[in-house]
Amino acid sequence: MTNLDVAVLIVGGGGCGLSASIFLANLGVDHLLVERRSGTSQLPKAHYLSQRTMELYRQHGIAEPILRQGAPLDKFGKVCWQTSLGGDGPLDGRIIHELDAFGAGELEQIYRADSPSAATNLPQVRLEPLLRHEAEQRSPGRVRFDCELTEWISDADGITAQLRENSSGREYSVRTRYLIAADGGRTAAARARIHMDGLRQVHHVSTVHFSADLSPWQRDGALLTYFISPDNPAHTGSVLVQMGPTWGRFSEEWGMHFTADRDDAALKDPAAVADRIREILRLPNLNLTVHRTSNWAIDAVLAYRYRAGRVFLAGDAAHRMPPAAGLGLNTAIQDAHNLAWKLAAVESGWATEDLLDTYESERRPVGRRNLDWALGILTNSQVILDAALGLGPHVPRIARKMFFQNYFENSDRGATQRARAADILGTHRTDCQAHDLELGVAYAEGALCPDGTTAHPPSPMGDIYRPTTRPGHRLPHAWLHRDGVRHSTLDLAGTGAFGLITGGEGDGWERAARQVGTELGVPIATARITETAPGAWHDRGGDWASLSGIGASGAILVRPDQHVAWRSGGAVADPAGELAAALRAILRR
Repeated sequence: MTNLDVAVLIVGGGGCGLSASIFLANLGVDHLLVERRSGTSQLPKAHYLSQRTMELYRQHGIAEPILRQGAPLDKFGKVCWQTSLGGDGPLDGRIIHELDAFGAGELEQIYRADSPSAATNLPQVRLEPLLRHEAEQRSPGRVRFDCELTEWISDADGITAQLRENSSGREYSVRTRYLIAADGGRTAAARARIHMDGLRQVHHVSTVHFSADLSPWQRDGALLTYFISPDNPAHTGSVLVQMGPTWGRFSEEWGMHFTADRDDAALKDPAAVADRIREILRLPNLNLTVHRTSNWAIDAVLAYRYRAGRVFLAGDAAHRMPPAAGLGLNTAIQDAHNLAWKLAAVESGWATEDLLDTYESERRPVGRRNLDWALGILTNSQVILDAALGLGPHVPRIARKMFFQNYFENSDRGATQRARAADILGTHRTDCQAHDLELGVAYAEGALCPDGTTAHPPSPMGDIYRPTTRPGHRLPHAWLHRDGVRHSTLDLAGTGAFGLITGGEGDGWERAARQVGTELGVPIATARITETAPGAWHDRGGDWASLSGIGASGAILVRPDQHVAWRSGGAVADPAGELAAALRAILRR
């Protein structure tokens, strides 16, 4: 006998699972989330939330509370390389190079033009409690921590899952139609026997979460500070990350990542860890408190499939990748967003279960590309720090200071070294200026109707985004005005509804949308975009006209997740027939 019947069971209460709960709740899908831990994560590792992720949170009404807690661009929009923070030697506290990052500085105008949302920085120790609160508000009693999935059995009609409340020992069963495994692969994915392919333990990292006042030495806008030590190669590559809750140089908490032997006895002693941080920073008298030290291995693995019957893998259960460009958490949240609208469409009856197959065909290639990209960043990061200054394992330790002295000297030789270093360190833009990687996600096949056009090749360095309305791509952003209010084109696809965008002569398409929506039972919001016509959405600056890729009599069908599903460049003889055929193909009707 089952104790509860829900449409979806989410296993895992991290950033991915909690986001899935919020998305499903807003889409009206009855679900239950269980998390074996009693509370949210105590680890500060994941922290960067990209523009695309913030667009998704904006669509679901939770961007504002995240932005209120997160760092503003001017407080985290730099990546910096330094010899140290403190110290009184001639080579101490020297800035080697810095890059604008994440849409700040010289990048701000470009990033602002391409999205209604700005990226932010909020470590998971603060993000997850916020997401948990939002999920519990939307689904009272359906977000259960300290509750573990112990067993499940699948049949033709659904899944019967056995759950246990760890504190009380109470056991009960839940009947569900679908299960989202967002637990890092610990239970559901292993039980479904979905294997991970790739490289395991490619790198070992120690992360220290600590409190200290670094304001006299730290730069105000640097989120990541990489250290290249003139005299201690072992300290080169250590990374300092601000963790808030105050942002900029007045951050109270910090993370320090450094490479170390996982069996290093010093890592088990908070006092020794504190001393190592002081050595790296060159601040021997720094007063600091170590909160937690975690030693972990970096994997680069991808599930060979994302679906096994009624079980869907998302987040770390589907892909585990190096912590570069924030791709792990952001990819996970976007997995949940892609899957949520499809589950809602099936549950509402306006799509068949075959639509759920497109989750894997769309998201797995993205997981593959992002994993490869993150691994490439990791590889690059391991070589550029020494290459930038002409250093390497062959350079004797005693000679390192000479290289740094030459680098900083006011001479032609120094200028050449600095220019060469700027070129080499500039390749780190694949990590901190990955604008195309974040906004240029495109699905080659899935819940879409290709129009025969050829996609632009992706930016080789991931930094140049080219907006397009080609089916499969995210709908480009442009600001529109209606009744004195400004809206993004991304708002034209409502939460849980399709959007049909037409040009100024789109009356026939609008009538077709109303007819087809009624016949198929599919919600379709319409928006006619012109420059001045009364009642229409106004493209005052002509930005949308330059991006739309359609004429005045054309139309674009946008999915609930803001990706283009279909488009017609102009008028057709039977708009209702064309639109109905497209929707049937997209929804697998």
